[in-house]
Amino acid sequence: MSESSATQRDGAWAQVRLQGAPVESYPELAPEARRGRVHEITEVGAEVLHRPCRRVQESELGGARLASLIDDMFVTMYAAEGVGLAANQIGVDLAVFVYDCPDDDGVRHVGHVCNPVLDEREGSELLAVEDEGCLSVPGPHAELARPEHALVRGCDREGRGVEIAGSGYFARCLQHETDHTLGRVYIDRLPKRTRRKVLRRMEDMRGEVLQRRRDNAERLGGGAGA
Repeated sequence: MSESSATQRDGAWAQVRLQGAPVESYPELAPEARRGRVHEITEVGAEVLHRPCRRVQESELGGARLASLIDDMFVTMYAAEGVGLAANQIGVDLAVFVYDCPDDDGVRHVGHVCNPVLDEREGSELLAVEDEGCLSVPGPHAELARPEHALVRGCDREGRGVEIAGSGYFARCLQHETDHTLGRVYIDRLPKRTRRKVLRRMEDMRGEVLQRRRDNAERLGGGAGA
């Protein structure tokens, strides 16, 4: 999910929660980003974005390839100025996403989830209409109604169970990224007329956005593949 214009990475967090648990301190960027390499982000229309992702198998959990993928996803997300990124957004057909996203109370949430499952019942009676954007739809945002609360269950890269709950902006991120693992992009949820408008705006904004990503990638030292 792309960073909202209202989101600020100024470090003034009320609290930081890593994999759902509070921590006393945390660096500006997740440590994984220092090890990762920036990848080009797949854009809407790419086949890998429009089909359900393959589940991470037990044999892959705890492995170097999965750990390396998550490292790459974190640094790619930062270079693209995002708050969440799914594996298929860098062309990898695997049900994994990473996030570094605030909620509406100023709490920063950082982590990753393998094989996420969204609890559809959590807060489903409360809908919030807010701007939403996607790194695979570079540039524009559009208003979209989503539940105000979300709960995602899955596991971490070692296979340990995780349960991540969020509200407000972070809840939107959890839903957006889980959608990616199911082969859905946020614009799939928009009315056809609005979707066409977003895609036209994307074409106008795309060049500037991609150049900014390349500049960020160079600054982060993770390569210029964005």
